[in-house]
Amino acid sequence: MGINNNKLNIAADISQTLDYQNLLGKISDAYSKGKFRTYQAVNTHLIETYWQIGQYIVEFEQGGNIKAEYGKALLANLAKDLTLLHGKGFSRSNLVYMRLFYQRYPISQMPSHQLSWSHYVELLKSDNNDLERGFYEKQAIAERWSVAELKRQKASALFLRLAAGKDKEEILKLAAQGQLVEQPTDILRDPYVFEFLKLPEPYLPSETHLETLLCNHLQQFLLELGKGFTFVGRQYRITINNTHYRVDLIFYHRILRCFVLIDLKINDVQHHDIGQMNLYMGYFANEENTEGDNPPIGIVLTKNKDELLVEYATYQMNSQLFVQKYQLYLPNEEELRRELEMICQTEEDNE
Repeated sequence: MGINNNKLNIAADISQTLDYQNLLGKISDAYSKGKFRTYQAVNTHLIETYWQIGQYIVEFEQGGNIKAEYGKALLANLAKDLTLLHGKGFSRSNLVYMRLFYQRYPISQMPSHQLSWSHYVELLKSDNNDLERGFYEKQAIAERWSVAELKRQKASALFLRLAAGKDKEEILKLAAQGQLVEQPTDILRDPYVFEFLKLPEPYLPSETHLETLLCNHLQQFLLELGKGFTFVGRQYRITINNTHYRVDLIFYHRILRCFVLIDLKINDVQHHDIGQMNLYMGYFANEENTEGDNPPIGIVLTKNKDELLVEYATYQMNSQLFVQKYQLYLPNEEELRRELEMICQTEEDNE
């Protein structure tokens, strides 16, 4: 018994030493990196293999009268026989996506290995719209979206919302490169969509309740705000001449290197709401900014926006103060799509 106790004591002593902790850390780190590289390698080969399977199917269909003669029976037969040979992974629907994968990504536009097959299945559901698919692919890579996050951004029509108000050249750039954040206007969305709060229609929360709900769903809220936002706090108190004010939500944007101040309004924005935000921005610029920080951005989020009032209320005011709309439910995608088509068509008519 004494010998066993000594061994236990020695083992306990070793586990507490710095050298042992370093060894444990190195092994754990090596294992995690190796596991990740293994996943990457498997994913790379899987993507390449599915693309190649799609190529074989398309080339077979294009040979002579095969397509016309066999039609849908080809994929059904392949699904049955490949499942018998290799097990799961060869359902008819999966083969349909492999075929589509090759058609949407010709050899000159090979797909990225940074996304999984599940990502590509979701991207291929974009009804042959290359602009949208290209945008969501670039954005999913840049912001490291999970499949669930990609589905949410598609459902909330993010591409169409960001494309609203842009000209054709800007829309094509957005589709080809994703959303590049280089200036304050690049972080804006019109409207912001908070459907993830799952509020029943036509329920209208108070400003305090809305703020609480957004903070309770902070991960989804940050996803909606976009890349680069880090949460600082809520009801942030500032004091000017012994008078206390509170900013609803404070964020810091890592890319633009500035504070982003957000005030929530459930009613129409009034001119004094805009003046108040300008006050907050002035305070942060002078009292909160440190070396290297850029001037703050102010966003008044409202359900309704009187464009003329905002224009007059912001006359010659800080150009980094914005009044943006939000909505609690998913946008009407068809209306946004028609607006996009009208912009592109108008541009073509003017060329």
